[in-house]
Amino acid sequence: MTIEKNIPTKEKMEKAAQALKKNNMQVYIVQTCEEAVEKVGELLKEGETISCGGSVSLSESGVLDLMKSGKYNFLDRSKCTSREEMEEIYRKSFFADTYLTSANAVTLNGEIYNVDGNSNRVAAIAYGPKSVIFVVGCNKIVNDLDEAVLRIKKVAAPANGTRLELDTPCGKTGQCISCTNGKDTTKGCYSSGRMCCSYLVSAYQRHKDRYKVILVAQPLGY
Repeated sequence: MTIEKNIPTKEKMEKAAQALKKNNMQVYIVQTCEEAVEKVGELLKEGETISCGGSVSLSESGVLDLMKSGKYNFLDRSKCTSREEMEEIYRKSFFADTYLTSANAVTLNGEIYNVDGNSNRVAAIAYGPKSVIFVVGCNKIVNDLDEAVLRIKKVAAPANGTRLELDTPCGKTGQCISCTNGKDTTKGCYSSGRMCCSYLVSAYQRHKDRYKVILVAQPLGY
């Protein structure tokens, strides 16, 4: 069944929230970044070990500042001075109490779609930390997985490629090289800086409420 296009933001958020709940995820709808930070604070316990993947959304929303506030044992990869230290943080993150991240897209069918280069983020989302908190702006809600894939190719990947100054086709042209053939999800890019190496679709979860999704009625990240 084709989902209706151009659904108003409020209705779209509520529709996505209901679908995510059916998939055994906790969902919270908030109106502002300040409310998102407050909700994250309610979900975390002082002193617990937390970690995160690279996320513009966490930074823009103010959640990253909360993580660095000293209330938590934050495995902060920004303090790493070598690749070895970074990889150690990646591995320690699997034993964290809570992992914080955003999503590349959330569908109205209740799926969370993430694409990763190093694969540490999608790995921790899928398994390891006891709890995963997603902070997701309303701009990342899409109708279905087909739109999620296109969103990565035409919005998220090019923006991140430019931000990180990567030598990738998407960063140079504004869209994934595979967009010339919409059926190719993974083909075409052989850049050493490629960001789209591992793909994760999170649907119905066996472990109820491990995923906590905070939908924010403001655009966040890419």
